[in-house]
Amino acid sequence: MAIRLFVTGGTFDKEYNELEGALYFKDTHIPEMLALGRCKLNVDIRTLMMVDSLEMTDADRHLIVEQCRKTKESKIIITHGTDTMEVTARVLGETIKNKTVMLTGAMIPYKFGSSDGLFNLGSALAFVQTLPVGVYIAMNGRCFHWDNVRKNRRTGQFEEIHHEV
Repeated sequence: MAIRLFVTGGTFDKEYNELEGALYFKDTHIPEMLALGRCKLNVDIRTLMMVDSLEMTDADRHLIVEQCRKTKESKIIITHGTDTMEVTARVLGETIKNKTVMLTGAMIPYKFGSSDGLFNLGSALAFVQTLPVGVYIAMNGRCFHWDNVRKNRRTGQFEEIHHEV
């Protein structure tokens, strides 16, 4: 079973320019992360864009949807910035009905060494293989359905919108 991994940017792949004190994009760190995690899965990586999710447009989201539709793989992971991850998850959840799609990201860039990205990527790989068809977000060891998740801006954590009774 092959897993398609689409890279869209976000904190996951940011680098730090020490001279300017700014974050920027260069190349994705996904191959390095998979090697570090000793991943033995068949993961086919494709970079769609390298953008901060706050700068992601409707056209960018349309491209993500179309790539998910077109890919032959039924298991898809998308690395994405956390600020608008739930927006993209909603667009995908309303349109992709025949595949398992997992969005994940990081609060701290991988290159900082203390990133949650490696853990989130590993969680996403496990979740995408075991969950039924649908669109989900994997963050901090938890998995959320696309229509029941938000990023809590106060705590910096993803949480359910509606709690089960």
